This record gives sequence, C-alpha cells and structure tokens, in this order.
Amino acid sequence: MKTISTFKLATLAACAVMLAQPALAAGQDADTFINPDWANSAWYAGGSLGQSRATIDEARIKRSLTANGAALTSFDTDERELGAKLFFGKQLNQYFAVEAGYFDLGKFKVDAATSGNGSFHGEARFRGANLDLVGQLPLSQRLSLLGRAGMQYAHTRTTFSGNRLAAVTNPHASENKLNAKVGLGLEYKLSEALALRGEVERYRLADAVGNRGEVDLLSLGLVYKFGRPAARPIVAAAPQPVIVEQAPVAVAAAPAPAPQPVSEKVSFAAEALFDFDKAVVKPEGKEALDELMAKLQGMNTEVMIAVGHTDSVGSDAYNDKLSLRRADAVKAYLVSRGLDQARLYTEAKGETQPLAPNTTAEGRAKNRRVTIEVVGTRSVAR
Repeated sequence: MKTISTFKLATLAACAVMLAQPALAAGQDADTFINPDWANSAWYAGGSLGQSRATIDEARIKRSLTANGAALTSFDTDERELGAKLFFGKQLNQYFAVEAGYFDLGKFKVDAATSGNGSFHGEARFRGANLDLVGQLPLSQRLSLLGRAGMQYAHTRTTFSGNRLAAVTNPHASENKLNAKVGLGLEYKLSEALALRGEVERYRLADAVGNRGEVDLLSLGLVYKFGRPAARPIVAAAPQPVIVEQAPVAVAAAPAPAPQPVSEKVSFAAEALFDFDKAVVKPEGKEALDELMAKLQGMNTEVMIAVGHTDSVGSDAYNDKLSLRRADAVKAYLVSRGLDQARLYTEAKGETQPLAPNTTAEGRAKNRRVTIEVVGTRSVAR
C-alpha cells in the first residue's frame, strides 16, 4: 500500500479549507459576484492533487541486467503515483498571472529478478519549485481556458538496491536541475473568490544517473483569491418624477383635461437585480421593481420595454443570451405583479450599447444593466 507524504496531506487539508470558505461566509452573501473585476488584480493561493505518470527506461535497465548472460525472470515497474502542488500567485490583469509553487511528483519504482537469484530494485523521487506565467482566456463569465509555461528547479533522489548493481556507479545519487514545464487546463469560478481548476502539466526532468524524460501531472485543485471587497449597497436609479401642474381655482367649471402622454425610463445596475452570471431576480431586485411599480400607479400603461445589456467579458453569443434571459426575468416578475403581458416587450442588446468604456472596472459595471422604458398616459389637471 502506498503512503501519503506530509506535504500531500497538507495540500489536501488546504483544499478542504478553501472549499469550506463559501459555507463559512454564507451569512455574508459570499456566493454573490459583487465585483467580478476585482479578481483581475488579486493575490491568490491554491493547492492541487492528482496522478503523476513517468516513463521508465525499461530497455536500458534490461540491457544492464542481462549484460553478463543472465536471464530476466521478472520485471515490474510502478510508473504512476499521487502528485501534489501548492502555489501562490498574482493576477496581473484579466488575461495573465504570475505563479510560484512547490510540487511533489512522487516515487517511481522498478523491481526485477534474474537467473542465479539476482535482484534489482530502483526508486526515483522528484520534488521541486516552479515559476510560471499563466494565461487565461475567458470562455464565459465563469469558465476560462488556462495555459502555462515556466521553469522548474527539481531535486531528484535515486536509490538502487539488490545484488545486480554492476551498471550502477552510485546506488544513492541525487541531482538538482533547472528545466522547463508547460500545462493546459480549465478554471471554473464557484464564487467571486473561489475557483475549481483542472490541469495537465508536463515536467521536463533528469534523474541522478543520466536519464532524461518527462513526468506528467493530471490534477484537480482549488484557487482562493484574497482581499474580496465588501458588498456594495444596491442603488437603483429612480424613474424621473412626473410633474403635475396644479390648476388655478376657477370660478366656472372647466371641462376635464385630456390625458397627457408620458414616457418614463429607468436603468437598474445588473448587480441590483441579479447575482453574477444569473438571470433570476433576487429579493433585493424585486424590492427595486416593486418601488418602480408604485411610482407607476395612476398611469395608463400602453407599452413597457425591458432591455438587457452586458459588458464585454465573454463571447458575443453568450452575452446576447444572458441579456435576453435577464430582460425576460424582469418581464416575468412585472407580469406576476399585475401588468398586462401583452403590453410588455423584451430586447437583448448584449454588449453592443455600452455607456462607458469596457477597459475599466467602473466602465464595465455601468454597462451591466437593465433599462425599463414605459410609455403611457396620465390624466393631469390644467
């Protein structure tokens, strides 16, 4: 049975602590994406566990064991192990981060026996530190494609035992070497601060007896970003007040005034109505829509249009669908409050009508919105 090293147990514990963060902060709205742009400059830490796999040079070892006429009677290798890594990084912007880490790829073994009661046992272990440049390509507001390239400084310890060591000059050798590493993966944001990351990485390594090769690590881990901003109060723009002109006191009764056409338009920040990447109106958003309904009392509504807008994060197709789902959610709630469904319309503008540049966090926040325009008539006295 394989044993788990202290480092790997520490990595497992760190992942469990990070996974518990949303539950620990449930009373503080931890799962709401209040400011997704904050994450583009945050410091973060994480841990991953998975399977590492090496390719042992079987042909070279077999040649050494049978060089003097001996015959192999058994030959077994263990090329798979439990690998782990801990890392710490800095998000440079939406697309790039710098990441440093410590890894333990595990032990890889070979056991052989030859005629004449010959025995051979070999073991190689790889540990080290790395520094990588990590690229991130957003596929949606939650899912990103990862790519990494960097350098790793590995310590290799190789141990041999048995009575067939003629080809081994040093049965207890070690090597420190600087080599390259690359990787690909996906990252999915569970919350604004916590993300799930799956990766496959290739480490270029050299053992202590002159062999060079690669070890691959397929891992699943968690990333936690520090310094999450506090929740901002929800502020919904109020509709423009309708000015009612008071008629002067007249001696003679005047005919009833004709209804006056009225057009009112209000814009709500998306964060005021919805959680991040969601299209379900949250309780605070329902309160804001109820306030709008109260202000529309007394208006004969002819047409109401709800228009959804997004920022430029994510693909055009995804943003179009998200803005339409949000506009439809607003319409459904207003209908549930008594408005005539036949007079309510929805539109999806996606990222095509920004109010501000999408190059800044403030600009993107302004562009994530739902506007509601009401056209109708009010009876006003003259």
